[in-house]
Amino acid sequence: MKSAYIIPVILLHLFFLPADLKSQTGKTSGSDTLPRPYATKSKMNFSKVVGWKNGAKPIAPAGFEVTEYASGLKNPRWIYFTPNGDMLVAESNSHYGLLKRIGAFFVGGHRSNTLRKSADRITLIRDDNKDGIADEQYVLVNNLNQPFGMLVLGDFLYIANTDAVLKFPYKAGDNSLKGKGEKIIDLPAGKVNRHWTRNIIASPDGKKIYIAVGSGDNHSEKGMQHEINKACILEINPDGSGMRIFAAGLRNPVGMDWLPGTEKLYTVVNERDLLGDNLVPDYLTQVKENGFYGWPYTYFGKNPDPRVQNQDMALVEKAIVPDFALAPHSASLGLHFYRGKSFPEKYRGGAFIAQHGSWNRSELSGYKVIFVPFHEGKMQEAEEDFLTGFVMDLKKDKVRGRPVCVNEMPDGSLVVTDDRCNRIWRVTYGEAIGSRQ
Repeated sequence: MKSAYIIPVILLHLFFLPADLKSQTGKTSGSDTLPRPYATKSKMNFSKVVGWKNGAKPIAPAGFEVTEYASGLKNPRWIYFTPNGDMLVAESNSHYGLLKRIGAFFVGGHRSNTLRKSADRITLIRDDNKDGIADEQYVLVNNLNQPFGMLVLGDFLYIANTDAVLKFPYKAGDNSLKGKGEKIIDLPAGKVNRHWTRNIIASPDGKKIYIAVGSGDNHSEKGMQHEINKACILEINPDGSGMRIFAAGLRNPVGMDWLPGTEKLYTVVNERDLLGDNLVPDYLTQVKENGFYGWPYTYFGKNPDPRVQNQDMALVEKAIVPDFALAPHSASLGLHFYRGKSFPEKYRGGAFIAQHGSWNRSELSGYKVIFVPFHEGKMQEAEEDFLTGFVMDLKKDKVRGRPVCVNEMPDGSLVVTDDRCNRIWRVTYGEAIGSRQ
């Protein structure tokens, strides 16, 4: 495709594509069709979070039980389990200055998001008596800068701040970390840093670290000079050396995990806003080394974003179609492949995805945990709801909470953070309820 062809291609997408995404979600291919940009008017529609009242709790499929594992936290975003089974929770939030707070109130963002100061700490949580309810909490380390991803490699705990990866000496059972940590690498942040979370994951052999870095803005509207080493997954050595872009064009990759038994890295991506109710779908995809996934120039392969004027046609030609379409604007953030044995067979090896929920859709989307089945390492055709009940009244845009991270406890139960309501939920099945296997 030559640059001279970009305007005709945009016109094709504006006027001739079907108005609806086929089935909205599911496995994709190069022939999948999307609604045209602006087929529906883009709308700011922030949910109103009312909390969990009168004993309400999320709803799981028959045979499962949901209980409150921990509460009293401050914007719990991400969970990591150390090799000895301790739960670490990153408590962090967007940084809201005075003007940003005023703006959020003006558009209604305060209904959906907490505007309080970020806790900027990692909390350690334990269930010492093994009754399925956390009974110990320690501030492992504080005075961080919007921490998110965590990782233990050898005798060190790595923590990804929004602007750097830090390395702390660590041994199993530590209730606190000493010092400020060693900075092993700077990460791109700056004033244009809309997607501030930085998740980290080690390669299966522990020789590499992968860092998910979201875009600074929605569609590079403030300039590509703010997007250097953003909207990508970076690869480094454990000492911070050898940094390179592993895959690019990923608007906001957050959750990452390895398909069990393989060296295939997967991520979920929170796609762009303000093109209409059904554009652009979030997605789950295998991350191909040196792959380019479109942002900011195109979405879902070579579909051009009409707002981006200076197209890099060499990259457009390389744009990869993601593997699996998720609900548009659902803010799909958490990803975990189930490795345990306490859930029924159908869940083993499949992907759980936490959807934080929309703000840019006339009818809310997301606000739940979904499940994408895999069979013998192969993705199946459709997703299914797994943890619901977060939406209280769809017509009035009322929700009880907002899930962010999904992870697996040593006993095979799942835990889910609700950052808006400062809770962690635990999901167990059958005889595993309230016990460790």
